[in-house]
Amino acid sequence: MTQAYYSGLAGMRTSSSAIDVTSNNIANIDTVGYRSSEAEFASLFETSIASGDGMIEDIGTGSRVQTTTMSTEQGALMLSDRNTDMAIEGEGWFGVQGNGDPMYTRDGGFVFNSNDDLVTTDGMYVLGTIGNNINADNVLTEQIDSIDLGTVETQEKLRFPKTLTYPTEPTQNAKFMANIGVGDEPVTIGASVIDPQNNKNHLRLEFRRKETQTPPGTQYDVTAKVLSADGKTEYSSVDGEVSFDSAGALSSTTLTTIDNNGQEIAIDLGTGFDGITSIDVPEIASGSSIADGTEGGDLEGYSVNANGEVIATFTNGEQSSVGKIAVYHFQNDEGLERISGTKFQESSNSGKAIFYTDETGKTINGTNITNFALEASNADYTVSLTELIIYQRAYDANSKSITTADQMIQKALDM
Repeated sequence: MTQAYYSGLAGMRTSSSAIDVTSNNIANIDTVGYRSSEAEFASLFETSIASGDGMIEDIGTGSRVQTTTMSTEQGALMLSDRNTDMAIEGEGWFGVQGNGDPMYTRDGGFVFNSNDDLVTTDGMYVLGTIGNNINADNVLTEQIDSIDLGTVETQEKLRFPKTLTYPTEPTQNAKFMANIGVGDEPVTIGASVIDPQNNKNHLRLEFRRKETQTPPGTQYDVTAKVLSADGKTEYSSVDGEVSFDSAGALSSTTLTTIDNNGQEIAIDLGTGFDGITSIDVPEIASGSSIADGTEGGDLEGYSVNANGEVIATFTNGEQSSVGKIAVYHFQNDEGLERISGTKFQESSNSGKAIFYTDETGKTINGTNITNFALEASNADYTVSLTELIIYQRAYDANSKSITTADQMIQKALDM
């Protein structure tokens, strides 16, 4: 009879622990990125007793909480109005780090702090790969669409410069397309060009039909000028000649280059009918031009796209990836050790953090990331309430077994 005391006490302890676990799930029903837990029970040692007929009977000594397992079910996605809010669809973990070892979380509520470092809402740095396209002077050295993740060991805190400059790329080539007709009136076409001092200048071509023509075809004098945007400053001027065949296709030109305030620009008038033509038509088509080069710009801010790329946006409208958020994977997610409600550390049961690779051996995140979204808790409110009732009933039943054993002993003593 006394064994009933210990079995009942053990049952009450395990039921109480299960109630604690389930209550914690309910308390975190609105916690972003929360992974719910479930208590698992195991029987305590059994005692073998020989009965009068020679049979051996096993009497248990109660139960215990063997472990609490983490649920890896996907939580629902909640829409957000911040592009730095991220949600992982499928398996994987974001890496974050404070002053100690890295921790792993499904809570992708990230922000850029006052130093333009990507951090969690409680100030921990987000881990990833920083692109090597920023030099020591905080100047962008290369425009990149996507950055490759390195190895797990090379991931670092995503810290970005507060000031960043997009360098000026002077114009080196300008191509013109237009039909200048066959009339005597001058025809002017132009293009916007960038000089090494980051000024947007105007390259203007003026075509004038020669008074003396040499058939077949037509000939023109052309003057190229580089002017400031307001037209008040002339940086250079070059004269040349162009010739067209009898069909109006460009056959030759002596106008090849012009100086743009310290940068030579190659002038491309095309060949044949691809470029400048001289065709007698009632209406002359307006000219067009294509010029390379990019104005310099200053950093407007950072954002994160759906691939986990940290994008720097500049005042000139250009963008470039400067970093990438890493997504970690484990052989056994359920073996991770919970440090807080949403943060975990690797353990001997989970194995070391790894990255996935594609068929070429390139490191990849291996899962979809959605920005402007957060993953809700994966705790099921209805299931948790039902389990809470079951564990409460189990607690009451075990307490009843103690009361029953006490009554039996009392009767035995009375006898």
